[in-house]
Amino acid sequence: MPTFQNPTVDAAEASEALRGLAHASRVFEDPADTYTVLGDLLAGVRSLRQVLDQLATTHLTNRVRAHDDAGDQTAGATYALTATEELQQAAALLDGVHDRVDAAMAASGRIAWHPAPTAPGAMSRWVSVVFLQGQDADEVLTIIDRDGTDAAIEHLAGFDMGEETTQAALVNGYVYETIPTGPLDHTTTEGVYTLTYNHDHGHVSLLRAHPETREPDAPAPSARTTPSRPPSRRHAPMGEEEDDWFAPSQSSSVPRGRAL
Repeated sequence: MPTFQNPTVDAAEASEALRGLAHASRVFEDPADTYTVLGDLLAGVRSLRQVLDQLATTHLTNRVRAHDDAGDQTAGATYALTATEELQQAAALLDGVHDRVDAAMAASGRIAWHPAPTAPGAMSRWVSVVFLQGQDADEVLTIIDRDGTDAAIEHLAGFDMGEETTQAALVNGYVYETIPTGPLDHTTTEGVYTLTYNHDHGHVSLLRAHPETREPDAPAPSARTTPSRPPSRRHAPMGEEEDDWFAPSQSSSVPRGRAL
């Protein structure tokens, strides 16, 4: 966490955060998320520009304290002035970076992302394997925080009874053309399983891909096109009518990219 007081510690935190972002941004499961990332990067460029200005000022105002290794104050002050000039030029170059990122974000915000295309005749739907909330979900959320999403998927896969689970989902209508998610939900896929989870609302859900092959012009089998709440293995009996769990939160202020 940033200290807002110790520049050495906060610089190390920023470096580690950028290293993590460089790793995480190798693949975007949802291209609409790029808009949110661009917004955060734009704010980061502004902050970096300010940091460079402040570093330049520190070298300039403290040049009387600068010496070289031999104790020569004149040489040390010259080095301080050189560092000041280079930092000021670097800060000026960031103005151009800011403008380019800002323009990229504006263009990205005008994109309406469509689902990835599928091969003709190859159709996939998702069947609900398990839905947990409250205390039952807390255990899985702890696994996610401690061991990662792959471990959580492996844990929840124990609820999958194969064809029995598929038939139960088909009978009760818990089959989806698109993965049901809310604006604050996180989604990750591993093999045939897709995990959705939300720490704020305290729920987790595991869905399994159910591939089907049909003629391109054939009508789609019955499946939910409007996301609705899947059955909880411990809380909601099959067929019980409940409110839409995945409806967008009216209090959410998290910026999102435009996606269909």
